[in-house]
Amino acid sequence: MDCDTLLKALVDAARGAFGANLTGVYLHGSLAMGCFNPKKSDIDLLVVVETPPGREERLALLSRLVELNKLAPAKGIELSVLERPACDPFRHPCPYVFHFSPAHLPAIQTDPVAYVEHMVGTDRDLAAHCTVLRQYGKVLWGPPIPEVFGAVAAEDYGDSILFDLSGAQEDMGRSPVDTILNLCRALAFFRQGLCLSKAQGGQWALDHLVPAYRDLIGEALD
Repeated sequence: MDCDTLLKALVDAARGAFGANLTGVYLHGSLAMGCFNPKKSDIDLLVVVETPPGREERLALLSRLVELNKLAPAKGIELSVLERPACDPFRHPCPYVFHFSPAHLPAIQTDPVAYVEHMVGTDRDLAAHCTVLRQYGKVLWGPPIPEVFGAVAAEDYGDSILFDLSGAQEDMGRSPVDTILNLCRALAFFRQGLCLSKAQGGQWALDHLVPAYRDLIGEALD
């Protein structure tokens, strides 16, 4: 399934599950930033609801996401559901009321009811997701992004980046390209306050880091 068709199906899934409680569906990540690689990238969505969805609503969305994930690019779909009051003013770590990613498929297949009942909490990654959304994101359905998502403080975005990189030493062995480019864009933020994609971060590093790193970064960009 091509990405445009998949995105439409994901919007339909959210509308079907949440009905009038749905505020909007928003695209962030590499597909919104123009550096999507179907072999290495996932499809990143934030779904906003007015009030906490019930168990049956979450199960309905989960069922559809499991099916659509089979039609997605290799890395799959990552989706978080947020309540609108948590988005503006933004709170860090941001609370969420549902989350889906392929990493959780074993738990979902074992007991989907237990999964939706326990998949609620806070996520430090959401500060980075919402920052990217405000700068690069796309509305798939619902009000404009600035009407729903408030500004994320720079220190919260920085904390989110550091949290994401906490396992970088181990990740370098498993996914060196992603890790190298994530480190580059993190440096771009901490040195110049920039919010960049992986591709943009790699290019920034080529222009700003010492020559010894250029061949490695160039290979990651390629």
